[in-house]
Amino acid sequence: MAEGGGGGPRRKALSLLEAARSRYESLQISDDVFGESGQDSSGNPFYSTSADSRSASSQDEDEEQLAAAEGPGPRGRGRCVPRAVAEEEEEGGPTHKMPPTASAMDFFQLFVPDNVLKNMVVQTNMYAKKYQERFGKDDAWMDVTLTEMKAFLGYMISTSIHHCESVLSIWSSGFYSNKSIALIMTQPRFEKILKYFHIVAFRSSQMTHGLYKIQPFLDSLQHGFDSTFRPSQTQVLHEPLIDEDPVFIATCTERELRKRKKRKFSLWVRQCSSTGFICQIYVHLKEGGGADGLDALKNKPQLHSMVAKSLCQNASGKNYIIFTGPSITSLNLFEEFEKQDIYCCGLLSSRKSDCTGLPPSMLHNPDTPQSRGQYRIKMRGNMSLICWYNKGHFRFLTNAYSPVQQGVIIKRKSGEIPCPLAVEAFAAHLSYICKYDDKYSKYFISHKPNKTWQQVFWFTISIAINNAYILYKMSDAYHVKRYSRAQFGERLIKELLGLEDTSPSH
Repeated sequence: MAEGGGGGPRRKALSLLEAARSRYESLQISDDVFGESGQDSSGNPFYSTSADSRSASSQDEDEEQLAAAEGPGPRGRGRCVPRAVAEEEEEGGPTHKMPPTASAMDFFQLFVPDNVLKNMVVQTNMYAKKYQERFGKDDAWMDVTLTEMKAFLGYMISTSIHHCESVLSIWSSGFYSNKSIALIMTQPRFEKILKYFHIVAFRSSQMTHGLYKIQPFLDSLQHGFDSTFRPSQTQVLHEPLIDEDPVFIATCTERELRKRKKRKFSLWVRQCSSTGFICQIYVHLKEGGGADGLDALKNKPQLHSMVAKSLCQNASGKNYIIFTGPSITSLNLFEEFEKQDIYCCGLLSSRKSDCTGLPPSMLHNPDTPQSRGQYRIKMRGNMSLICWYNKGHFRFLTNAYSPVQQGVIIKRKSGEIPCPLAVEAFAAHLSYICKYDDKYSKYFISHKPNKTWQQVFWFTISIAINNAYILYKMSDAYHVKRYSRAQFGERLIKELLGLEDTSPSH
């Protein structure tokens, strides 16, 4: 393998570095990200990639050489093999152009079209009929219509903008009342629809898993994500931040907090790190039998490995670079992904990560004091393990970046701190996702039902609206009227309630 790699890959790596730098500088990463004020910075290491390669068994001799290589960076060591950036990087973005007159409803219906809403109408009416056959006739019930179903969703979505304690507050006379939309539907009618609302009314013989009541909707939503957006080369696997009803948490008593039920599922996503668009959703039930249930995998590395494989099942052969946190990062998983032309860069923790196959001496902090910016590298094939020091030791595992390429971490107080390119790229992309969480998590629907499938439904609807807003910002419609996320949500609510003209524009 030639020293430093080819000219094309080097240029691509440099362009990726410049993109990471510009994002990083604009985002002003917090000192906490790199352990300036954290309690246990040594337990949050990083990984990065490279190529040099010696066999994995040559630990002691290699580590003596690595100790000599400590410093601001490896001078002349290793070979640059940025395989993940050898291909032309595609810019992420919408797959088709929306007209300048497109409304908020038009963008929302890219993911939740009328045929999905009509199915909700049919299934809700079917469930109401069977329920009444079993428990007695409900004289106050009339079959729901498509117009009412849209209004029902509009009321629920309004809780993501106003963060009211309960959706029923809309009809109250209190602080969260909203008389401008309360007149569209009466509170008793809304409560009846809420009582019978269903996506799948009855279990079929083919449906055996716990999400059967929502799986068709999740499949439809995923199809919408895939067909409307092409992600950029760099993506992140993580659990999105979901705000826990801030008004309730701030006002409830300690006893009410104890009574509050915890979610029985975890929600993971694969997210484009240059736009924030969530490309894929994976829902994992915390209670469930079978080999894939959390009960069978609890406290085992297989769980997060299974989540990562599920999220990347459509990413094979596309030369994506995937950034991962400590719970997902592992040598075996990264090597498996590399066979599918998926490259990785992950933060490693000796407590949270699967460290199988990694040299133990690289997982322990050296006895000699180090200065900020120093790092050690150990390589095997295209895989590199980097131990970087910045007021604490951080370790990274990667096969997407070469450790011989230099980067820099910019601190508001300390100035520039040298680091491998992998460290800088990880910081830039993960920080972008943190900024996304800070901005968009406040727009999750506040309604908290008891049933797990309904919780999943409202979370995924919230994600769909956030994705719709991202597509709106990338369209010509944004240049006509520049709505903020809150204004976009308000427009969508009014259009669902029929308070705005939503005549087809495309």
